[in-house]
Amino acid sequence: MKLTIIAATGGVGRHLVEQAVAEGHEVTAVARRPRDLPAGVRTMAVDFERPDPVALRAAVRGADAVVSGLGPRDPRADAGITSRGTQAIVDAMAAEGVRRIVVVSAAPVGPVPVPGQRVLPKHDPGDGFFMRHVGTRIARTLFGTHYADLAVTEQILRDSGLEWTVSRPPKLTDKALTGEYRTALNRNVRGGFSISRADVAHHMLRLVDQPETVRQVVGVAH
Repeated sequence: MKLTIIAATGGVGRHLVEQAVAEGHEVTAVARRPRDLPAGVRTMAVDFERPDPVALRAAVRGADAVVSGLGPRDPRADAGITSRGTQAIVDAMAAEGVRRIVVVSAAPVGPVPVPGQRVLPKHDPGDGFFMRHVGTRIARTLFGTHYADLAVTEQILRDSGLEWTVSRPPKLTDKALTGEYRTALNRNVRGGFSISRADVAHHMLRLVDQPETVRQVVGVAH
């Protein structure tokens, strides 16, 4: 399969590239400074602060799917980069006729309303007592702007007409790949407090070839 991997040198992105190459996929890796990537990977330099539409079109051209680990380096400083970058990716895919995209988001996004859109439920249906009354409140206090931007990102996908799937993990860790995790359709995983970046990448690569998850949000956690 031909995969274009966005933010290929980021926390999730580098695992996406390594695992996709190991599985025999043909990979185009897109990053601001694509370096230290496996041999045989086609690389494209794109700065998602100011995404170049010509470069993005070239990056997604001919892809079977786009897999995006795009997110801010500092969630409290780089506001808006995920939604702006995702809009640019969606535009490039539409121009090149590429339909399938899998994007990483975050578990606390569920309750965040998008300006001008319907108000989402107060609590994600998968959240237990702790997450509803403590965990989500702490997350919003620390990274509220980032989660609001992810909510906008998800709305961009819903409006795109593409065959999108969103992976929503909770707290990310740097633990090793296990390939073992729980998932939940259109809700967070009950009692799921963390997951490794390597396992998020594994989950996202599985989603690419799961048509039942098209235009769905999938919670994932250990």
